[in-house]
Amino acid sequence: MKKLKILEQLDRIEKMIQANKKVLTLDEACAYTGISRSYMYKLTARGEIPFSKPRGKLIYFAKEKLDQWLLSHPSKSLAEIDNEALNYVFRKGRTR
Repeated sequence: MKKLKILEQLDRIEKMIQANKKVLTLDEACAYTGISRSYMYKLTARGEIPFSKPRGKLIYFAKEKLDQWLLSHPSKSLAEIDNEALNYVFRKGRTR
């Protein structure tokens, strides 16, 4: 029981440290984004995700750029779509 508590505390400490890091390794980026290691390699090979390879071997990710990439294609809620549609209809109706 005591061993389990220690492991849980270590896990929380690791997460706190990763939350404060600005540059992540491949494994840290995978854990941060929830993307598997193999898929992350595919994304880097295709150039679909921002990364750095300073010495040609190890891959690093800027946490800020990962956040931007993760949020780059937002989906609108139904309420937002309805609101845009109403605004469009009212705008078009006023120009006639």
